[in-house]
This record gives sequence, structure tokens and C-alpha cells, in this order.
Amino acid sequence: MSRLNTLIHYLLIFFLLQPIDTVASSLPRISLQISHHKFSAEVANTQHSRERGLMFRGALDENAGMLFVFPESAYYGMWMKNTMIPLSVAFIDENGFIINIADMQPYSLKAHYSSRPAKYVLEMSVGWFSSREIDAGSQIVGLERVPAAH
Repeated sequence: MSRLNTLIHYLLIFFLLQPIDTVASSLPRISLQISHHKFSAEVANTQHSRERGLMFRGALDENAGMLFVFPESAYYGMWMKNTMIPLSVAFIDENGFIINIADMQPYSLKAHYSSRPAKYVLEMSVGWFSSREIDAGSQIVGLERVPAAH
């Protein structure tokens, strides 16, 4: 009976962890560029994927992030609920220009907002933008290939 309980316990853990991996691996990926800096981004273009974001992730690859795609330009806010890694967030207008960038700390419920209406939000490892001298006014190339929000 003890072995059966152990097996059930491990199977339960296995199945409970599946949605986390499935969401991460099922998101479309796209290659983008800012100046001469190339990177890849998972595309969060559904309500569910935007709400989930990078929650429960332990790390990001050096040149990888998540691009949030919204149905329309508006003042969007981002927070770090259940997000374990520090991030830098860039708010981007419909033409691909960075509006403003903010650094966000793990698990913080403090919201960071775009200073003007944004269509996209890009989250990268903290310091990624500043270490490459990317700031407001820089343009992201490749957004025309991003799947539309729905």
C-alpha cells in the first residue's frame, strides 16, 4: 500500500506541473532586433498568456524574453506577482519605438506603466536594455511578423 501511495503522489506532482511547462513551450517564438542586438521572444498574444507572463520561471536565457502583444494601444501596467526573476520591461508603441523602460523586482506587486499608449511590452532579464545602451526612442525591428493579439 505504501508503494501505491508513493506512486500516486509522484503522478499527482507530475500532472500538476504539466501546465507550467506546457504554457511555456506552447507559446510562439519570434526573432527580433534592436539596433544590432538580436534576441528571441516568446509571444504572449492571448489573454491567458498575457496574464501568466513569466510567472514561476526560474531563469531566462541571456538573449531571450517575452513579448506581450495587446489588441489595441493603451496605458498598460506590468507587475511581478509570482515572478521569481528580476526583469526589465520596455513599453513599445504601435510603430515599434520604445516609450519607456523600467526595472522590476521579483514578487513585487508594484505596477509599472507605459508613459504613453503602448501596443507591446517586452520583458527581458534585468539590465538587458541598459547594458546594451538601449533606451527610449530605440526601435524594435521585426514586429510586423508578430502574431496578432486575440
